[in-house]
Amino acid sequence: MVLFVPFDGSPLSEAALLRAVMFSTGFDAELLAVTVLPQGNTAYARDRDWLRPGESFDRETIETRVTERVHHLAPEATVRFEYVDRHAPAGTIAARLRRVAKDADASVVFIGSENAGTMVTSLSSVAGGVTADRGYDVMLVRSENPFHL
Repeated sequence: MVLFVPFDGSPLSEAALLRAVMFSTGFDAELLAVTVLPQGNTAYARDRDWLRPGESFDRETIETRVTERVHHLAPEATVRFEYVDRHAPAGTIAARLRRVAKDADASVVFIGSENAGTMVTSLSSVAGGVTADRGYDVMLVRSENPFHL
């Protein structure tokens, strides 16, 4: 069983990762955290605190910081990075996440979405694009507190 978590470092993606960890304790499940990174998009990386002010875009630095954050929350998780065009729209990111989830044979996708239930199918929503696939179950995490059940 593969539990798949799109991870962008946001509080909701962190909560989704922690929910997947909690879920995995009852199963013999692999935990896969996937970060999609627009190549060379320094502003995108800074907005997610992957780069500090003044740092230039550096894949190795970003991958190290994201991996450290994932492993801080989920030491057993496998971390994977996917790269898209510098100005890729949300639909492209969602399509890449769907493809990786399918390729990994994900059983459940844990996705943090502040608009889950009301706007999850918005055309500009990464969550909407990922949840549209019927090849896996989806757990939408709307609370930043992973212990709020």
